Amino acid sequence: MSLAGDTLNGLFMIRFRLTELIADKAFKERRVVPLTEVAEATGIHRATLSKMANQPGANIGTEIIDKLCRYFRCQPGELLTYLEDEPGAP
Repeated sequence: MSLAGDTLNGLFMIRFRLTELIADKAFKERRVVPLTEVAEATGIHRATLSKMANQPGANIGTEIIDKLCRYFRCQPGELLTYLEDEPGAP
């Protein structure tokens, strides 16, 4: 199964909160957490993590979501957020 930021009238429905989770971890641990560290710890290629952080609608599989949830010790709902349709959208 794959989760993607499917579009409806140009609005991405699923957004990854990777940047926010990295910032939270850095704040709690009082240090910089580089993307390369996350990549090494999870086995996820750095380019994939960069795509998740910077490209709305990145097509990311559940295996990667599982690895990130284990790393951040979070639930998928903390990593992904569903954006509601804009009012008036079909």
